[in-house]
Amino acid sequence: MTKARDLSNLISTGVPNSLITLDANEIPNIDAGKITSGSIATARLGNIDLTNLSASNLTSGTIPDARVSASAVSQHATSFDDNKIVNDISTLAIRQASNENKGAYNTNSMFVDVFQDGTGIASNTNAPRNASEYISTVVQSGIAIPSNAKFLLQSETSNGSTTFADTSGTSIPIPNVYNYTHSTAQAKFGSSSIRAVNNGNIGGDHSAVSTHFNIGSNAFSIEAWVRFDSNALNTNRYILNKGGYGTDTTDYDGWGLLLQSSNKFMFYANHGGTVVNIKSNTYSWSANTWYHIRVSKVDGAFYYHVNGVSIGLSENSNPSTSINLGTRDFKVGASSDNSSKWNGYIEDLLFTNGSALSSSTASFTPNTSAYGLVDNTSATGNFISNAITAPSSTNKMGAIITYQDQAGTNTLNTDIVLQLSADNGSNFTTATLTALPDFATGIKMAKVNDLSVTAGTQLKYKISFANQASGSKEARIRGVSLQY
Repeated sequence: MTKARDLSNLISTGVPNSLITLDANEIPNIDAGKITSGSIATARLGNIDLTNLSASNLTSGTIPDARVSASAVSQHATSFDDNKIVNDISTLAIRQASNENKGAYNTNSMFVDVFQDGTGIASNTNAPRNASEYISTVVQSGIAIPSNAKFLLQSETSNGSTTFADTSGTSIPIPNVYNYTHSTAQAKFGSSSIRAVNNGNIGGDHSAVSTHFNIGSNAFSIEAWVRFDSNALNTNRYILNKGGYGTDTTDYDGWGLLLQSSNKFMFYANHGGTVVNIKSNTYSWSANTWYHIRVSKVDGAFYYHVNGVSIGLSENSNPSTSINLGTRDFKVGASSDNSSKWNGYIEDLLFTNGSALSSSTASFTPNTSAYGLVDNTSATGNFISNAITAPSSTNKMGAIITYQDQAGTNTLNTDIVLQLSADNGSNFTTATLTALPDFATGIKMAKVNDLSVTAGTQLKYKISFANQASGSKEARIRGVSLQY
């Protein structure tokens, strides 16, 4: 009989590793959590040698709770650039704001301004907002010519010149000049005025004005600055006509404005025998004095003003009658048959057809300068947006701008410079703008993305101009979309 093994010793000392032999059937399921250290030198899973495992051996299945290093993932991941999407959204935002004529506005990550008003601009230096909704260093001064101006006769030229031009935009030719000159002896504005003498006139043929001078039932106005010679008072003196009143015995189809011998203004029109005769009250004129005069018609009612003050009517015959064009040539300073000639000086003689410059007896202030806008250009300038509060600290910004080469070609990053700030303008970082496809016909576009800036939550942009010159290099900023 074999002697029994002393098990009590094994219990206290454990089983020596050399005595343990296990095959795969004796380890049917082992929890991976129980393997906490060490290594498997020649371990196998089925027929797979784990000591020489390659990625090609893993052809299916999943690895539960696997620990994969970040570098093992990033080396196989393709980075995604969202700038094209951001730029497209910014461009669409500018287009939508332009189409809807919107004021400046914010989204969660964008600020858009197309300069419909000035509410999005904090400050500017020699670069004000223009009423036509752009920013430029070209500033226009003066008085805009009314939109329905059909004839505007001005001076501002050399003494003795006999060249006369319609500056209304209609550009009616004035080929007939008789003893009229530009004179520097007198001028209401600038350096010269039109010298009218009682044996002369200027004018042009009927065909040149047949459309523009056809009043019909339209509202209209005639105004001018005038100065009478001493022998011009108490006699009939024409200012502008297209027919109408002629000599004492002959009148014509058409119309005209004159100062009567009774020192009353008279607008006279003949429409196939129907006469429109509108006379002002008597006015006490003085020789060698500049006066602003205006007659206007609105809704069948006529108004006379001298120096902006209504002087009322003494006669008002057939005011609502359609005013006939007639076929006579037009003249300044004489009736169409060369009677009743003006004597004195004239400046800024304006005729509007389709709208009137006065529509009541209310007083107004006459022009303090000649009609027409004048460009005054600063070579440099800038403007800065309001601060936009970001939802969190920002250290990268971008922008889309739209701009127009009104004159010449402006170079990005030289003639037009964009700077961005996230700390309320304490630090501006200069961007490098890159051209994009045109925003619209004549409107260019440029962008910058992910510009690193000093971190902050108060975001601003600054756009500066350089090398600007009226007529040769003029940039107009049309819109900005700030990204953050």
